[in-house]
Amino acid sequence: MAEDIPPQDRPDGARGSALDVLMSFLKIGGSAFGGSTQAMVFREVVDRRQWMSEQQFLVGQAIAQVLPGANPVNLALYMGLKVAGGLGAAAAVFGMVIPAFCIIMAMGFAYSELSSLPVTSFVLHGVAAAGVGATISQGLKTTRKLPKRASTIIVGLGVFVAIGLLRWPMIPVVIVAVPLSIVWAYLDQRRAA
Repeated sequence: MAEDIPPQDRPDGARGSALDVLMSFLKIGGSAFGGSTQAMVFREVVDRRQWMSEQQFLVGQAIAQVLPGANPVNLALYMGLKVAGGLGAAAAVFGMVIPAFCIIMAMGFAYSELSSLPVTSFVLHGVAAAGVGATISQGLKTTRKLPKRASTIIVGLGVFVAIGLLRWPMIPVVIVAVPLSIVWAYLDQRRAA
């Protein structure tokens, strides 16, 4: 449970039960679309519930993005684990996946029935635009919280250019960028000490 998490891993003794985690992630899983998921998790876990600090969230976000699988589910698992232990991790994943599964099934049925209507295309374009906007917003918010070091900027821009502009496959880029950034951060910290 959350009481088993060392105090240094929680902001000022913040705790949550597995039920609290489940309810929070059911709300997020049922209402977040596309890139808005990370922003909603941040608002719920850091701003509203104060279960962890911004820095702890950024660590979880980084871990979620380099692991295989869906980033929002990885993020939910990490947050649930940090807040309420193993049961919290299971509750967060369940809360994130089940509403989305039900919504996708309902939307699939609706799409099969309504795809011939012109309004369907407009709705999908609007949802896509909102998802892109939320992703960019969260990316900018995260960027402002990162350490202002040359190594952070160079690795971030390098990954952006490689994947976003040159369209290189993500997995090889991540396989190279993650160890490189870890070594670079270690060397930066040694130089600063």
